Amino acid sequence: MLDRIKACLPSLAPAEQRVGKLVLGDPRGFANLPISELAERARVSKPTVVRFCRSVGYKGLSDFKLKLAGSVSEGVPFIHRSVDADDKTGDITVKVIDNTVAAFLKYRNDASAVAIEKAATALVQACRNGKRIEFFGVGNSGIVAQDAQHKFFRLGMHTSACSDGHLQVMAATLLGPGDCVVVISNSGRTRDLIDACDIARKHGATTIVISASGSPLAAAAGIHLAADHPEGYELYSPMVSRLLHLLMIDILATCVALRIGGATLQPLLREMKNNLRSKRYR
Repeated sequence: MLDRIKACLPSLAPAEQRVGKLVLGDPRGFANLPISELAERARVSKPTVVRFCRSVGYKGLSDFKLKLAGSVSEGVPFIHRSVDADDKTGDITVKVIDNTVAAFLKYRNDASAVAIEKAATALVQACRNGKRIEFFGVGNSGIVAQDAQHKFFRLGMHTSACSDGHLQVMAATLLGPGDCVVVISNSGRTRDLIDACDIARKHGATTIVISASGSPLAAAAGIHLAADHPEGYELYSPMVSRLLHLLMIDILATCVALRIGGATLQPLLREMKNNLRSKRYR
């Protein structure tokens, strides 16, 4: 929410910009202060405060304060950073969706097209040369690895997903030049994944890492796709990180599919879809 307000500032009237700067300077204080004091601190009228809230997409000051309080709140530990224990179902729905959308928009602005291009090129080359592509992840990230394997498997690539530390080490040992391993981790601090990534790299495989910037796993990557978001990796039930990782896999899969080419891929996907029709009720 704060990123969105910051992006909107240049398009606002000067008086509304002062209200926006007041929000960005002290979001917690803004959420708790009465409109009279907000207007005084921003050196604007009370209607201008309300007009600012509507200009950035909210119904009014009350709606803006509710969303702002949820955005800057630390929330219920280990569940979701923006929700509170006494939230109603409607509030929870809005907060979870807003948190996710904000993370997606932040990634849209921060994503490195150069890194994505390098990763897609390596995966396409592995596909064309009949090389292997491994997806590694543990826990929550292991589920993302399975989803990634399914997406790339459908493109006719030699893929597998592994979430067991021992099997990851064995699989990494069997990789060689031209092969790729995509390692997915929210924290970037899982020892098994770092060890497997190091082994794969030593054997000449291309190592693509989806993880937070500055993590030990990111440092071990051949190609790093930064997945930075406001959700702490210590959460027991991470939500935003999983959805962000799935989004990044979708971007990679789309890039790879387009580079493989429709002439090769479309007949395969069409036949696959036709063969699957017998599995469904009419």
